[in-house]
Amino acid sequence: MRRQVSVLVAVIATAIVASFVIPLLLLVRTLAEDRGMAAASQQANTVAVLVSSLHDDPRLAEVLQPSLERSAAQTSVVLPDGTVLGAAWPGTANDASFQQAKLGQAFSVRDASGGQVYVPVLVGQDVVVVRATMTAAQLSAGVPLAWGSIIALGVLMSVVAVLVAAQAGRGVSRPLLAVADTAHRLREGDLDARAPLAGPAETVELGSALNGLADRIEELLAAERDNVGSLAHRLRTPVTALRLESEQVSDDQLRANLAESVTSLQNVIDEVVRSARRPLREGLPGVCDAVAVVAARVDYWRPLAEDTDREITVELPAARLRVGLSALELGDVIDICLDNIFAHTEDGTGFGLRLTQSGGQANLEIFDDGPGFATERKARPGTSGMGLRIARRLVERARGKLMLSPAETAGATVRIELGILPG
Repeated sequence: MRRQVSVLVAVIATAIVASFVIPLLLLVRTLAEDRGMAAASQQANTVAVLVSSLHDDPRLAEVLQPSLERSAAQTSVVLPDGTVLGAAWPGTANDASFQQAKLGQAFSVRDASGGQVYVPVLVGQDVVVVRATMTAAQLSAGVPLAWGSIIALGVLMSVVAVLVAAQAGRGVSRPLLAVADTAHRLREGDLDARAPLAGPAETVELGSALNGLADRIEELLAAERDNVGSLAHRLRTPVTALRLESEQVSDDQLRANLAESVTSLQNVIDEVVRSARRPLREGLPGVCDAVAVVAARVDYWRPLAEDTDREITVELPAARLRVGLSALELGDVIDICLDNIFAHTEDGTGFGLRLTQSGGQANLEIFDDGPGFATERKARPGTSGMGLRIARRLVERARGKLMLSPAETAGATVRIELGILPG
């Protein structure tokens, strides 16, 4: 767009400048020729006055000599007897212009060789013809310099017009590029992106409409996410309670059968929740701000943590961390880890999330103060580990890593490593 505006203004400016420059060039040439012809006419009339006054004076040639030498015009005076004073005028008798002037007619002639002014002087019964001649070079004296100056000024004006147009084009294109950049960020899943309301009124209106669309999309996704999250919570909470109740059964065989059934039910519920979330995930690129996602999931789980007397520790960087995982998928990974903490640790067990940046990598640690993975598995034989396998698959699909803390360490820690994307 900026290039098109610059080209358009350049064409218009060139046409306008040319419409002024070309007539101005012709006018300068005409004025220069008229100035030369005026000088020749003045010289011819001056000499004619002298001839009219001193035609009987034998010293006429001496008197005319200074005037003939001072003038730029080549002046010839043809006396009645054919004598030529001043500049030579060969072929006078056969010159049609001379014959015309001899008849008493004053006139001027302008041709390719220059310009001539003819002035007849009546002396008694005879006529003296005075001719003042200016060459073509004399008539165009100063014209090339004037033309060069005018053309240079026209070119300068055109260049200035193009530069001003380019600057004006940038003033129009920059806000549009900012709106386009916002649209690209929204397409990538950055729902916090908003277009700056700057530039022409049309661009401001476009940015405002895009921001309104982004707000609406964010509201719809948030509402859908809350609905799905509520569904997951309503389904998982009774299953968790059922698992805890089944572990209180004294019969080992019955407890194992119940644990297996509860695990199968948990897997089915997880699949139902993932299927419910799939329409949200389809078409969304795998990019999100990990800081915002972690903060949102902590806020979601905080009420349940308060109900079970669990202390939450959260450490988040101040800057955004864009990772190659969608907000829904990263939220799923965090939810699976936190759900495991609530399901496999006693009430009152604290947990935390720590998000840090190391070089070009984002490191998320989800840890608790419980007995650790090995103890949990021994104490709860019904645990299948399906949730962590799903989380690992999501992370590895984004070319990341999910690692568990060693068995001999106290407490359970899930460490997730994801590459940081520019932007």
